[in-house]
Amino acid sequence: MIPVRKDPEAVDAKLIERLGIDVSKWARSRRKRAGLLNVHYLRFERFFVLLASKGDHRFFQEERGYKDVRRDSITFLGHSIGYKQDSNGRWHPSVRIHPKTYRDLKAHFLEQSGRSSARDLLTELNGLPFERYAPVRAQLLCLFRAINGARRMRGLDLLPRGGLWLRRSPVRVFK
Repeated sequence: MIPVRKDPEAVDAKLIERLGIDVSKWARSRRKRAGLLNVHYLRFERFFVLLASKGDHRFFQEERGYKDVRRDSITFLGHSIGYKQDSNGRWHPSVRIHPKTYRDLKAHFLEQSGRSSARDLLTELNGLPFERYAPVRAQLLCLFRAINGARRMRGLDLLPRGGLWLRRSPVRVFK
């Protein structure tokens, strides 16, 4: 996080200059072929991430406390973003609801399951601000089943099976 006392644009300029991030795609390609590391800087408001590829760079000698996303997921706006290896040994990004956020949501929905109507619960569940990636869909389905289980025990109407919104909405990233 960029501290409140600092100007985010000044931090942008400093990091881009210091890490040599502002290079052309051809320069990145040459660096990659030479076994050198490439760094990307992503910022949303005051939250930022530096993404570094494999290779040599002064970044690893100068910076302390950096984390490897393959071991330590990034926590951002209630999401947990990691880089996982599948059963075939291929690496791919993994986005899910952060475990603490998920526990809080589950507690909330279980508490509300006896107080709110099925329609209101479904509207609230569908309104959650998480993109419907496969792990998120699995978590939402678990919430859905937990809510219906609690409602079944109380003899209340269940949430309709087809009512849970599980489709992703593609958006342009750099609009």
